Amino acid sequence: MTTSLETTSTEAPVNRVAVTEKAASRILAVMATEPPGSMLRVSVAGGGCSGFQYVFDVDREKAPGDIVIERDGATVLIDETSLDLLAGSTIDFVDDLIGQSFKITNPNATSSCGCGTSFAL
Repeated sequence: MTTSLETTSTEAPVNRVAVTEKAASRILAVMATEPPGSMLRVSVAGGGCSGFQYVFDVDREKAPGDIVIERDGATVLIDETSLDLLAGSTIDFVDDLIGQSFKITNPNATSSCGCGTSFAL
């Protein structure tokens, strides 16, 4: 069963993931260059310099058990296992001196690498 979690705040409730307005805008821009129906998939995989790493993919289909987060027309898919590791996180888009990227602020992470793409629990 697919669950829909509508997120409008920049702060995520304890068990949910929030998507900021800037992230939603960037997701829409990226998906405009992809085939119709494409969505951003955010997941967590083992690896990276801190133990776990964030993975961003484009997916055209929801998998069984996916959590669907919608903000301002942008859709983010998260599998149930990754949701446990991302609970309470905020997905943002930043444009700073080191470049443009999606940034996840994860309250579950005890440490992270300098670039913010991997973390430890």
